[in-house]
Amino acid sequence: MTRRTTLTRALSTTLAIGLCLWTGRLLATAALDLSPGMPPVVDPANLYSEAAAGHLSPAVADDLPRVYVPTLKSNEVYVIDPVAFKVVDRLPVGPEPQHIVPSWDLRTLWINNNGRRGSEGSLTPIDPRTGKPGPSIPVEDPYNLYFTADGRSAIVVAERLKQLDFRDPQEMGLQQSLPTPQCSGVNHADFSIDGKYAIFTCEFGGGGLIKVDIVNRKVVGHLRLARFAFAENGPAPDGGPVDAAFCAYGMPQDIRISPDGKLFYVADMMADGVYVVDGEAFRQIGFIPTGIGTHGLYPSRDGTQLYVTNRGSHSPKGRWRGPGSVSVIEFATRAVVANWPIPGGGSPDMGNVSADGKTLWVSGRYDNVVYAIDTNSGAVTTIPVGVEPHGLTVWPQPGRYSLGHTGNMR
Repeated sequence: MTRRTTLTRALSTTLAIGLCLWTGRLLATAALDLSPGMPPVVDPANLYSEAAAGHLSPAVADDLPRVYVPTLKSNEVYVIDPVAFKVVDRLPVGPEPQHIVPSWDLRTLWINNNGRRGSEGSLTPIDPRTGKPGPSIPVEDPYNLYFTADGRSAIVVAERLKQLDFRDPQEMGLQQSLPTPQCSGVNHADFSIDGKYAIFTCEFGGGGLIKVDIVNRKVVGHLRLARFAFAENGPAPDGGPVDAAFCAYGMPQDIRISPDGKLFYVADMMADGVYVVDGEAFRQIGFIPTGIGTHGLYPSRDGTQLYVTNRGSHSPKGRWRGPGSVSVIEFATRAVVANWPIPGGGSPDMGNVSADGKTLWVSGRYDNVVYAIDTNSGAVTTIPVGVEPHGLTVWPQPGRYSLGHTGNMR
C-alpha cells in the first residue's frame, strides 16, 4: 500500500466520522422538537457549546470590554475595565438597581431598577458599544429579566407583585401577565433545552420551585425542596457548620440547567448547597453541599463545571466579611472538586464568567467590592465599588443569544 493510498484512506475515514457525528447531532436536535422560532441546538450533549470561549457573535464585535456593576443602595452602575481592574465610569440610574441583563439580540444591556415602590420601577438601556445609558422605560417591579427562547418576549420577574410580565423585548410594552401566587418571592429562572418550559425559584414562604409552560404561558407545577432526604448530604466542603434552619425554611436562589438539558441545579441560601432536579419529571433527585449561604450559579465556558457562590450568611441582610467562598461542581460527577474561600472573608453574590473563561467576576454584596476570581487557581482580586453591589454582568460574552439574567447565554 502506498503512502498516498494510506493518507487518502485516513482522510476518508476522518470525513466519514465527522459526517456521522454531524448527522447524529442534527438528528438529536430534530428529536428535541424545539419551541417554534427558537434557534437550533448545535450540540444536544452540551447546550452551552455556543457560549464557549472564542464563540463571540459578530453582533458584539464593536462592544467595549467592561464589567457593569449595579449598586443597590448607591443607585449607580459602576463600570470596570476588566483589563486594568479598575473603575472607569459611574452611571446614575433609577432606585435600587438589581441586575444588568443582556438582551436576547445582544444589542442592549438592561438595568433592572426595582424601585423602592412599584411606581418607581424602570428599565434603563445601556449601549454596549459606548457604555452609556439611554432613557429609562417605566416598568413596575422589574426585579429580574429574562427572554423567551424565540426572542419574541421579555419576561419581567415582578417579585413583589408575585407575577411574570411578558413584554415586548424592545419597547417593553406589556403583552400578558401571569400570576404566580403560590411562588412567594419569584426570583431566578432557567429554560429547558427545547425552550418550551422554564423553572423559576420561589425565594420566600419556605422556598420551592414553579414550572412554567412558556408556549402556553401557564404554571404547570409546584415543587417543594428538602435537604435531608438524600445520601449526598454531608458536611459542607468549606468545612463550615451546617445550619439546621433550612429544615423548616428553604430559600432557593439561582438556577441553571445541566449541559445535556436533563437536570436543573438550584442554589439554596438556607440549605448551604445545591439541589438537583429532574426537569421533565419535575422531581428532586439529589443535593450537593457547598458552603454557607449558597447563592449564584455560573457554568464554565467549556461546559464541564459549575461555579457556585456561597454568600457566607443565611440572612437576606447579609454579613460583612462572612465565611464566603466559591465552590466548583463537576457536571459529569455532580461532585465538588474545589472550594475557594474569599481571603479575609466576604460575600460573593452574582456575576458571570469572562469571555475567555479565565475569570469569574462576582459582586461582594455586603462588602461593597467586586471579586475577580482566577478560575484556575481561585486567586482573588478585589475592586472597591458602591454600596451593595448585586447582579453584575461581564460584557461581551460568547453566545448566539441571551435568555437573560446576568448572561444566560446559548
